[in-house]
Amino acid sequence: MNNTIINNIIDGKKFSQMLRKNLKNEVDNLKNKENIVPKLAVIVVGDDPASRTYVNNKKKACTEIGIISKEYSLSQETKQNELIKLLDELNKDKEINGILVQLPLPHHINEKEIIEHINPLKDVDAFHELNVGKIMTNNFSFLPCTPAGIMELLKQSDISVAGKHCVIVGRSNIVGKPMAMLLLHKDATVTICHSKTIDLSKFTKTADILIVAVGKAKFIKKEMVKPGAVVIDVGINRTDAGGLCGDVDFENVKEIASYITPVPGGVGPMTIALLMKNTITATLIQNNIK
Repeated sequence: MNNTIINNIIDGKKFSQMLRKNLKNEVDNLKNKENIVPKLAVIVVGDDPASRTYVNNKKKACTEIGIISKEYSLSQETKQNELIKLLDELNKDKEINGILVQLPLPHHINEKEIIEHINPLKDVDAFHELNVGKIMTNNFSFLPCTPAGIMELLKQSDISVAGKHCVIVGRSNIVGKPMAMLLLHKDATVTICHSKTIDLSKFTKTADILIVAVGKAKFIKKEMVKPGAVVIDVGINRTDAGGLCGDVDFENVKEIASYITPVPGGVGPMTIALLMKNTITATLIQNNIK
């Protein structure tokens, strides 16, 4: 059995550590051979506690791998034109290889306009329309970090998606839609469910691979899952006791799933590792290094 899977639980932390080790080697080689060190700009607007946690984790990963991270912490009252001015500066700065704007943004700022203002070659989240279009045609340089992390988890767990029925619960631009495209590119049959889906369990019970990203604590119950299914839980929710849980009722669903990701320690660590990978890819592209 793969030593990153204990019983039927996929250990995203161990997989991410393996990937980070490889990425650190890439950064070391880039520094030694080309005298180039990848540099990531992280923009945070406001003081959302969850955003602060995510940003701190990303900065920690950068330090571990050898990527320089530069944080731009802006107040909640920052105007949209001020944020766009900062993006213009970062787009032009040849020392900056990747730009990440931590979402969500305050309500008075238009997220779509901000994302479209990032240089697509520095868009390490792969949210820009140009990069999204490239994912559709399977001709991409960057992939959204969470879907890419899930594909890596499946690959490293020796779980083939070809010919499998993959059901995605959630249709966001960040997870659900790009996830569907990546699975299609690997020959899966894909169903996307969402808040308007009638009789959701009718679909989830047919899934060979079930991917859940809805932001509702323990939403997927044991009776909604086919015995032997692979269950990937993208959700991160705060419990009444102050802990974290996913969108899947983990303790009960793990009894019938062939494989399942925990929360925390499943998809989350892979998401950050793939962000690091995207930053390195952006650096290589901008410096014409094959």
